[in-house]
Amino acid sequence: MGPDQHAQLDGFSLFLPFPYRVAVLLVAGFWGWAANLQYLNQHNIDLPALIRYPARNSSTQRPHHASAFRLASLLTFPLLLSLLIFWPLTHGSREWVESVDYIPQAYLFILFILLILPFNRLSRSGRRRFLATLRRISIGGLAEVQDGKFGDILLADVLTSYSKVLADLVVTFCMFFNSETSSTSKPDRHCGSDYTVPLLVAIPSLIRLRQCLIEFARVRRAGYKIGNTGGQHLANALKYASAFPLIIIAAKMRNYSPLNFYGISEVTLSRSLYFFSFVNSSYSFYWDVTKDWDLTLLSEARNDNEYPFGLRRYRHFTDQQYYMAIGIDFAIRFSWLSRIVPGFLWLNDTEFGLFVLMFLEVGRRWMWVFLRAEAEWVRNSRGPAPSDILLGELNGKVDSD
Repeated sequence: MGPDQHAQLDGFSLFLPFPYRVAVLLVAGFWGWAANLQYLNQHNIDLPALIRYPARNSSTQRPHHASAFRLASLLTFPLLLSLLIFWPLTHGSREWVESVDYIPQAYLFILFILLILPFNRLSRSGRRRFLATLRRISIGGLAEVQDGKFGDILLADVLTSYSKVLADLVVTFCMFFNSETSSTSKPDRHCGSDYTVPLLVAIPSLIRLRQCLIEFARVRRAGYKIGNTGGQHLANALKYASAFPLIIIAAKMRNYSPLNFYGISEVTLSRSLYFFSFVNSSYSFYWDVTKDWDLTLLSEARNDNEYPFGLRRYRHFTDQQYYMAIGIDFAIRFSWLSRIVPGFLWLNDTEFGLFVLMFLEVGRRWMWVFLRAEAEWVRNSRGPAPSDILLGELNGKVDSD
């Protein structure tokens, strides 16, 4: 561990070291899921039914959201306990923060144990379903509609928002087991290999890309029922593919050398990064609003007098909530513009800023689930939107609920 590493730790990293930041983002996902279940249930949307999760058949059983909150609490308690041990022990000392990295790293081990081991009192059925789904989608697999396809899609999309968090998780362990550094030092995102982090960031998009191709193949095998050619599945696959140029260029710019990138100048690479960022953000924002949420803001039907501007006929939330969701989604999708906006450069240049950006993306996905699940519920109860990407699977969806 070089002596300059001590000077590289800022105040935020002393207060919340790298492994703890990863842990906070991971645990936040469980709280977000519990909130999704509760709020949607309050609006008469049965999210467990949408993902084909077994219903509660007894009044003595906890509601799904109560079990989810219980699991989130049980994951949070050891995290808080770990912090209450770490803070008094280190007293903000750079030397102590780096020397006791085993304390925050131990919590990540505890987190895995709590999720994997079959404890009956820790939402066992929910954890088993989560791990089974994670195992299936880890290679881009996709269940049939009656077996919980919608749940596979939700989890795979969540992973795309967690791609950088998961990459950082691997980096913490790489640094922890590296004798020359500490996992609580300044993050070394080149640990192991220059290509490790870019590859990890790309995996969730690869998973969704393969799922889209599976859906397209299913439509073809079904013989293009009710006029659906499956073209929207290919368009969705293209959306995820648009992330790959970003990942590649960003990785090259971290270790820029004309010799390593066919003599292309750094300015050209930078302009290419902004171009592909704009393409990916625009495409993703359009898909969120028009395809995932079935809103009409970006379609020709936005001026239909039967419902408020840019929304749709059947809605479970207030009009203001839809407009707020659109605005928040747009702002976070284009948060990369902070790189060129004076006064916001710290978002990309500091560990605190990077943490804020990742937390905002996790929050955006949490918000996205509300409207995505609501749109799916409306499709099941009222029929699909004209451009519904699930149009070819209309038969059998409603009856199975």
